[in-house]
Amino acid sequence: MERLRVVQDQEEARFLWESLMPEDVVTDLWEVRACFHRHFQRPIHFITGEADGRPTGLLPLSWVEEQGAYAFFPGETWHGRTWLEQNFIAGSDVTRLLDAVPGPYHIRYLSPRCLTDAGEQPSVDEIGYLFTPARHGYDMENYWSQFSGKSQKRLRREIQSIADRGLEWRYDHPGDFDLMIAMNVQRFGAESYFSDPRFSWGFAEMVQLFKDRGWLRVTTALVEGQVAAVDIGVLYKGVYTLLAGGTNPSFPGVAKVINMHHMHRACQERTREVDFLCGDFNWKKMFHLQERPLYLAAGTAARAA
Repeated sequence: MERLRVVQDQEEARFLWESLMPEDVVTDLWEVRACFHRHFQRPIHFITGEADGRPTGLLPLSWVEEQGAYAFFPGETWHGRTWLEQNFIAGSDVTRLLDAVPGPYHIRYLSPRCLTDAGEQPSVDEIGYLFTPARHGYDMENYWSQFSGKSQKRLRREIQSIADRGLEWRYDHPGDFDLMIAMNVQRFGAESYFSDPRFSWGFAEMVQLFKDRGWLRVTTALVEGQVAAVDIGVLYKGVYTLLAGGTNPSFPGVAKVINMHHMHRACQERTREVDFLCGDFNWKKMFHLQERPLYLAAGTAARAA
């Protein structure tokens, strides 16, 4: 008979995470989560199932004081919203783990990987957007064929107008990370995650982790010799995930140029997938990207442990 218990010790929590979590996507890694935990320091509340002395399931939570609710570990919230995506609840009885949460919970960006046996399907939280080069035979001209003639002509013209101003690319250039942060904060102000120093420090630590492992990609668009856009990404198990970016307002339209560049490069390198993450930006639908729903599990109190 499976029993449930709560783990609040960090070392035991890490053991359970590394024992039960898959490593399918980069956010499955404990080391990635720990980068943010070190700076947010949310109290750990891991609910684990056990049978015959072995762990069988895991719902890793953190208590977010300002929300008065549990969120998925490590609870890296800003304006009540977490950032890390594809959260995974391990084990076959997801519903029972959720029922054991001792108070309100708001668990965002749940991956469909963990919901096959979750009973009643949770509501859709947000939509993620993907580009899969293989669907287009790794050929951007095949991809372009999805656009109407009018839309294709307009978008190509917009991209070419920036290219004609002396577009160049550079990669992994020291200092461009700091430029990205500055441009992001300049554009979004207090709404930028980076305006919270806890998030900025955690993100910087995560970027260093990716750099140390050879996964980091920093892509910079130069126009007329000036930095026009910087994107930070990670390449893990054939999936290129765009984590954050910043653009120079002096070059309107450059965001479309750099995003198209990521897709072109992914075709050249036969990347399995490009993940542009969630976020309702008009260009994502305009670019005919694949949609992938991520889910929300929310409740007000424990029902049965």
